Amino acid sequence: MENSIMNSRQSQQHQPTILPAHIHDDKNGLNYTLHGDYYFPDITFPKPDPRPIGKWGRMHEQYLREHRLVLYNELVMQGKLSTHLADLNEQAQARLERIIRQMQTGEGVDEKLKARDQLLWVRMMNSIQQRAEEVIMAELIFI
Repeated sequence: MENSIMNSRQSQQHQPTILPAHIHDDKNGLNYTLHGDYYFPDITFPKPDPRPIGKWGRMHEQYLREHRLVLYNELVMQGKLSTHLADLNEQAQARLERIIRQMQTGEGVDEKLKARDQLLWVRMMNSIQQRAEEVIMAELIFI
């Protein structure tokens, strides 16, 4: 009799408890999924921005990684990095084109100069391009 009582108590103690596969925590608003013996939060990252990051976005990303690591990690954790870089790339490209047009007008680099002296036109355009890119890097990329 004593053995049967002990066996019955042991079988009650070793019966596995069935846990729900999914639970919701009202305190933090997260859903959890059971994997083995542990519940893991159902966290998903937002889809990355489909727009291209481009030259300016890549340069800014490298700058953030090397010099502004806290901001870089914050953008990554919030899932906003690709959107931030794509926006910056579009802004930088638009600003670059505007600066180049303004410098061309201010320095008299036009189609007449191109027809008259192509090498001078190329030299002046290269100079304008380089100066405009330096402005973009100072104003938008390395900040």
